[in-house]
This record gives sequence, C-alpha cells and structure tokens, in this order.
Amino acid sequence: MELHHLTATEAKRRFTTGELSPVELLDAVVARTEATEPLVGAITEQFVEEAYAAARLAEERYRRGEARALEGVPLILKEEQPIAGRLAEEGSLLEQGTIADVTHPIVERIYDAGAVVHGRATTPEFCCAPVTHTKLWGVTRNPHNLEITPGGSSGGSGAVLAAGSTVLATGSDIGGSIRIPSSYCGVVGFKPPFARVPGLAPFNSDTYCADGPMGRSVADVAMLQNVISGPWSGDPASLRPRVEVSGEVGSLAGLRIALSYTLGGYRPDPEVVKNTRTFAEALRSAGAVVEEIDEALLPGWRPDRVLEIANAHFGAIMGQFIESVGNGEAERLEMLMPYTRAFIDATVNAGDYVEGLAAESEFYRPFGELLERYDALLCPTIANTGFAADEPCTDTHEVFSQLMTLPFNVVGRVPVLAVPSGRSSNGVPTGAQIVGRTFDDQTVFRIGAAAEAELSLWTQADWWPSLTA
Repeated sequence: MELHHLTATEAKRRFTTGELSPVELLDAVVARTEATEPLVGAITEQFVEEAYAAARLAEERYRRGEARALEGVPLILKEEQPIAGRLAEEGSLLEQGTIADVTHPIVERIYDAGAVVHGRATTPEFCCAPVTHTKLWGVTRNPHNLEITPGGSSGGSGAVLAAGSTVLATGSDIGGSIRIPSSYCGVVGFKPPFARVPGLAPFNSDTYCADGPMGRSVADVAMLQNVISGPWSGDPASLRPRVEVSGEVGSLAGLRIALSYTLGGYRPDPEVVKNTRTFAEALRSAGAVVEEIDEALLPGWRPDRVLEIANAHFGAIMGQFIESVGNGEAERLEMLMPYTRAFIDATVNAGDYVEGLAAESEFYRPFGELLERYDALLCPTIANTGFAADEPCTDTHEVFSQLMTLPFNVVGRVPVLAVPSGRSSNGVPTGAQIVGRTFDDQTVFRIGAAAEAELSLWTQADWWPSLTA
C-alpha cells in the first residue's frame, strides 16, 4: 500500500519501530495533495511549515519514548471547527475573511495529542447540505468518481481521506454529515452520541449535533475518538466520565443484531441492499446472530415523517442561526447558496419546537423497544449510490428521502458507526450504519471492527483511487 494511504494505526506502529518517520509520511501526503487537489478540491488552506515543525518534533518524541496518542499522524480538520486567529468562513461569501476568536475544544485536544495538523477541509455553506460545493470554494469531488459528490457536510474530510491527502480527519454530524461522506468515500466515521464529545455554543446543546472522527479503519477512528471525547469545562452538556472505545477485532458470539434494509419506509438502491446483505453475512461469520426485522417494527420512520420532525428542530436552532447571518437583508440572503436558502425556507417556522420534542420521544419509542431485544441495528447509510458533485440539493424532500442517517440525529443519543459495505457499479462505495443503544459506544466499535476484518475492503489493492488521469 502507498504511504499516503496508510492507516493511522499502521503509521504509528512504523513510527514506533523506526521503519518510518513522521517527516517521511508528511512528505508523502503533501506530495499526494499537490497531485490530487486540483482534481478533488477538498482543502481550504494548508499549514505546511507548521506541519513540518510538528513532524520534526514528533520524530524527537519517538526517539525519546515520549510519543503521545496521535504523535506524528497527519490530520486535516473540518473548516467548521474554528481555530483562534485563523479563517472561519463556513463556506459562505457572507463570512469571507472572518477570523475566529476561539478554538474548538477538539482541535485543542488534537494538537495536544501530537497530531500533525496540515490543513483544513471544505464543507457546504454552513454545513447544511449533503454535497460539498460553494461559491467560495468551488466544487469538491469524490476521488472514487470525480463526477459524484463526496457527500456533506464533512465532504472535504471524506475526500482527503479517500484521495490519500491525509491520514485522519475530523467531521461533524447534524443530519448525517460524518456518515454520508464516509459512505460515499469508502472510509469509516463515527457519530458519537450527543454530549460525548464537547462542542461550542449554541450547537453543544443541540441533541442532533456531534463532532466526531473519520479515518480509514475502525481502529483509526477509535484512536481519534479517544482523544476528542470527554468532559470539557466550557461545555456544561459534555458527559463524564470519559469513555474509551477500541477497534480491536474479536468474536461477536452472543450478540444479536437487527437488520433493516428500509428503516420502515426508505427505498434503497438494489446495489446498496446487496452490499448491506454482504455486510450482514460478515457479521454472521464473526459469530453474531443477525435477524431481518419487519418494517412494522419501526412505525412512523418514513422519510417524510422523519423530515417533518427534524425540520421543526432545525428551524428552532440551525435554520434561525443561518438566517440570522443574513440579517434579514434581501441582498445578503441572495449571496447564499440556493441549497442554503432552501434549507432556511424548509425549516424556519416549520413547526412548534415543544411539539417537536414530544414527537422526537414518540419517534424513539419503537426503536428503544427494538433494542431491548437486540444489541444493535444494522442498516444502509444512504439509499442511493451518489448525487452529482454539483447537485443543487434544493428539493429537500427528495434529497432527504435518500439519507438514512437523519433518523439517528432525531434520536441523537445513540452512537452510530459508519463502515464501508462495498462498491457500486459507478465506482462509488456504499456504507452500512451500526447503531447502538443509547450511549453504548463500544458495542458499535466491536461490531464494526469484526465486519471490517471479515470484508477486508480497505486492504484491497484497488480500494483506494489512483487519480492518475
């Protein structure tokens, strides 16, 4: 495997044995970025000089036996997560040139853990679309198929991992924004349960929202999750005690897993169903009991009902937040992306927030009852095999009918691990979601690690795109 497509776990092993130096790995990902970025368009800015200083320091720390959790591992941050003194543009012309005055707590933890942060990744405007293209940064493309989106809103993060332009990346997820690009880009992503990872106001109090890790393997994602999770003095919602997860592979004997291809109302592409079925068989091979459930066990989980509930929530928080940036001025609002204006129109005044909270609990009840009998749920991540890279995404009902991620933001206290399930005929990967009981993070990692070991997708020579056109 090329150096630029190493996993973080393997990179750290080689650093420890002296087979590879952090500077050599940084050389590889910087060179790869230069070769692929003109095609992919996933990076907003690079910190090359700073990164090389960090890589040289990491070399010294390995020599002294003082390596930290992410020592020497190249990492790209999602642009949405601010760094004091640096640009905080949110992919929007309305925020062009804005400088952050605060650093996100997970960014502080990543630097403190010794990661070599060498750039920041693109997002859709204000992270409100499942595609990644903006007037500010242009179109971000999927390295597996340049005509297709890498997803959103952590689309840049997914794209740089697939391209080989970094080794780890951060994301955030309020409607699927970690899991969608993980699926389309063939990488692993984790949506932590609400409050597991600290955040900044106002979204640290939004039960739909979570910052989380992305990587090339389940073990990589566990490594990064263990760095960013845990209570923080600036976030009263952040959970204690800190919980660690592991990507270690083991038997699934004794686990019962529910399988749903439709979640009671979605209609996934036959290729998505086929690959999800293969994923389920991998879990059976690892020792789990996997049983397909009847659609009737998830009443009200139709895409239109999911979106109705979510829009009432979005309208009270995210929709109003974005609208406020435009100050209600027609000229400023016209500068927004069409999908941003469509999101505002669909969410602001979409429903009563208090009634929406009651609806969320009602929505959760059948799922909670299901997981009294099963340890986890397996389902597809996305119903289709890709949107166009420049898909307008202005028809919110049509778009969200394809995203099987949103239900698990409505019930935001559940952990969800997104793992590749295969590839579709257009070259774009497909993904499966492993959904756990509320706050039961380790079980989804246990299941994901076992499935990954059975399928061995990312270890295949042709899994990662060459981009040598």
